[in-house]
Amino acid sequence: MTAKPKLELTWVGKENRPRVEPRILLEEPDKSYHAKHRVTEHDIFDNRLIFGDNLLALKALEQEFAGKVKCVFIDPPYNTGSAFVHYDDGIEHSLWLALMRDRLEILHRLLSEGGSLWITIDDNEAHYLKVLCDEIFGRSNFVSTVIWEKSDSPKMDSQFFSSRHDFILVYAKSLQTMQLGRLIDTSGEATKHYNKVDKNGRRYYLKPLRAMGSGEDTREARPTLYFPISAPDGTLVYPKRQDGADGRWRWSQDRVEREPDKLEWVKTKNGWSLYYKIFAEESQGRPPETIWPHDEVGSNRTSKAEVKALVDQVGQFDTPKPEALMRRIIELATTPGDLVLDSFAGSGTTGAVAHKIGRRWIMVELGDHCYTHIIPRLRKVIDGDDSGGITEAVDWKGGGGYRYYRLAPSLLERDKWGNWVINKTYNATMLAEALCKLEGFICAPSDSVYWQHGHSTERDFIYITTAHLSHEQLQQLSDEVGPDRSLLVLCTAFRGKGEYPNLTVKKIPKQVLSRCEWGHDDYSLRVENLPKAPPKVGQQPLFGEAEK
Repeated sequence: MTAKPKLELTWVGKENRPRVEPRILLEEPDKSYHAKHRVTEHDIFDNRLIFGDNLLALKALEQEFAGKVKCVFIDPPYNTGSAFVHYDDGIEHSLWLALMRDRLEILHRLLSEGGSLWITIDDNEAHYLKVLCDEIFGRSNFVSTVIWEKSDSPKMDSQFFSSRHDFILVYAKSLQTMQLGRLIDTSGEATKHYNKVDKNGRRYYLKPLRAMGSGEDTREARPTLYFPISAPDGTLVYPKRQDGADGRWRWSQDRVEREPDKLEWVKTKNGWSLYYKIFAEESQGRPPETIWPHDEVGSNRTSKAEVKALVDQVGQFDTPKPEALMRRIIELATTPGDLVLDSFAGSGTTGAVAHKIGRRWIMVELGDHCYTHIIPRLRKVIDGDDSGGITEAVDWKGGGGYRYYRLAPSLLERDKWGNWVINKTYNATMLAEALCKLEGFICAPSDSVYWQHGHSTERDFIYITTAHLSHEQLQQLSDEVGPDRSLLVLCTAFRGKGEYPNLTVKKIPKQVLSRCEWGHDDYSLRVENLPKAPPKVGQQPLFGEAEK
């Protein structure tokens, strides 16, 4: 019986997936930064800025942060052709889709069950990206497409349409557990909706008590919510739909009897209608809409001015996002203390905004603007010298800090004979951490037991050494481990004469040689990084000379 077919997006090289090495991260304290003193009791210091290829960085984060990130925001290259040295439609679109697929799969694993993904994108790839996200996150976890008005004026030299908006695709890790915040009105416009005042001076507006427009507003859907309520003149009123069919109330009969002061009758030409009061002070804000105008969240012009004010000595970043836009996204998706991740950090807006509103953050960036834009910007935020963006609106005074990390080099390198060997830059600590990560162990070297470099359970340990182990040494290890524990031993070579029931002994690097693409440091937007499918027998390569 054949498998049930499914709807999916296909492209050249989709079947080929990179075997990404889970690198370790090395902190560089001289590039880390923190405030000279605490500003509040809620200052956050353990944020992370990672310099390196973002696919390798995401893989490096996976073991520690899987299921812990509340909000992922990414602003990936829009694939307009400018990011590519060679521009060929078939190759270029396939490369972009493969780039996004590989990253989105790890981002999905990093998200918590209540977490959400937000991606800014334009018309060029938005609809392909939607289908790709449906495959990875599940179509049922699609939340919405937001329209952000990125431009505040038309481009008069446009050939056809003047593009005024970008999309923001929103996906939940699990729609059932995702909690989306609400917008708090700061302009006073929403309060105008509360057009009535009760005897105590409280502002309110009325909403029909009869359920309307939900798709579940029939008597059959909720039969217990179909009952009569007595109007002021004694008339019994039932919930009726506009077509005359039986409907249902929003409230139960018990609540109607308990809270009559929150109900209000209105006499119309068609009879009595019953409403319930919604008070201004009880409102928890309003749900976000799907169109975000520039006068609410800023435009490209806004964001370029923000960046220029902070790093005026260098050229402006091409496509930064305004701080007000990022504030809205992060506040809708998280609560204070939650973790926000941006693996296409760009000019660092995500981290700057997350920092100002009390969220923890991780950013990844490989380009030179990590040093020309992000670091100078974050230092000003931490020092309280950033007066732009959302600073005044959130009353930001400075504080907190971040740790700077770079990706370690590949664990294995080739020697002068072409053999794979352990990278000579790795010391014992780095080697232990790298091999623990590869084998799925938590790296936790014991201060008292030399062979406990990490553990996977309370009784399963790992020992890593570059020594050649003899039978006597292995027997001693086996005796020390004992019958109730197990130990994975990774060593350069060993000589064993018998069985060690509680030991599994393997050679390095042979043990890990087939695991990853060793020495691969660049998974960025380059045509030569496109996975190449082997040509079928008797056929020429799909892209001719490009396949050589």
